[in-house]
Amino acid sequence: MDMTNIVRTALQEMIVPELNSIKKENAEIKTSLGLINKRLDDMNSHLVDQSRRIDETNKRIDAVKTELTGRIDETNKRIDAVRTELTGRIDETNKRIDVVREGLEQKIDATNNRIDQLTFQVGKIAQEMERIKREESVTSDILTRLRTLEQKTANL
Repeated sequence: MDMTNIVRTALQEMIVPELNSIKKENAEIKTSLGLINKRLDDMNSHLVDQSRRIDETNKRIDAVKTELTGRIDETNKRIDAVRTELTGRIDETNKRIDVVREGLEQKIDATNNRIDQLTFQVGKIAQEMERIKREESVTSDILTRLRTLEQKTANL
């Protein structure tokens, strides 16, 4: 049995140091695996926290969106109300302008009629003045002749 012992001893000398090395490496791997698992657990916790924060942020964004949409709707309603009010006021002002325009047109027409009447009267007066000037001219000629006749009669 010496041979068996020799083979066994040879195998033990070759395999046992390898087994010890494998055990040591296995222990190191288990330690590393434990650290990696701890880091993965930390990362998972961090991801869960980030996911929770993202959900909270999304809720806040939705709340702000809802609030701002409501405020925009209110502002649009106010703009519509102001537009309606201003349109009504503009319409009223346009009506008043039309009334004033009609009144002014009537006054302008009346003034034009008076100007036409005055122009006609001035024309008649001018004609009468021309007639009077002609008559004065004729009268002046007659007076001149009469004086001449009177002088001749006096000379005789």
